[in-house]
Amino acid sequence: QVQLVESGGGLVQAGGSLRLSCAASGSIFSISAMGWYRQAPGKQRELVAEVTRGGSTNYADSVKGRFTISRDNANNWVYLQMNSLKPEDTAVYYCHALNWGTKHCWGQGTQVIVSS
Repeated sequence: QVQLVESGGGLVQAGGSLRLSCAASGSIFSISAMGWYRQAPGKQRELVAEVTRGGSTNYADSVKGRFTISRDNANNWVYLQMNSLKPEDTAVYYCHALNWGTKHCWGQGTQVIVSS
């Protein structure tokens, strides 16, 4: 019911910034939370940041103070501003939506590479 399309990934030097964007379409009225996950080579997918329907946010400890998640309700977009990037941030980043409170919806992923 929800389709997610990410953009904004790329190659950046350590200390640099990137802004990831995710466009949501479909039954967006049923979304209870949106967020960003990432998966590095050889590691499990992990939560990076999320924002609930009520506007509360949650961040992984490793990105607190560096990443900011935001949501544009009018235009159905969610963003991840990533500052002070580190090589360990290198991963495929996935947009995520929690639909109807239980169903997980995923974007196709966008690659972020941070060079040392």
